[in-house]
Amino acid sequence: MKIGLISCVKKKKNKSSIAEEMYISDLFKKSLTYSKKMYDKTYILSAKYGLIELTDIIKPYELTLNNQPDIFIKKWSYDVLLKLILKCDINKDIFYFHCGKKYRKYLIRKIKNYKIPLKRLRLGYQLKFYSEN
Repeated sequence: MKIGLISCVKKKKNKSSIAEEMYISDLFKKSLTYSKKMYDKTYILSAKYGLIELTDIIKPYELTLNNQPDIFIKKWSYDVLLKLILKCDINKDIFYFHCGKKYRKYLIRKIKNYKIPLKRLRLGYQLKFYSEN
């Protein structure tokens, strides 16, 4: 199976919502649309909630991995990996990371098959990529 992993974003609704509707930035919406079209399953990597299903109901929050200490990111990654193991085959499935380095850094060490489609693209080019596909 092809598994899309997209990261949370800062811009969110201000009330509880299902996860795929919580994040309201243009980048998130485009990456979600792309992931749902291209992959068999899509999950969100949330700094607060870890690995979440698109239909999970979550509350708004203000947290990013970008300013967290490494020990926090390692623990977060471990928790995400445990959830992935329960939901996917981390040895056979192919994981497509649509997220920043801090969200994938420790996960890719434990996942056999992964790709980072937009690895070297800046935000403007990422938006263009999603718009074209």
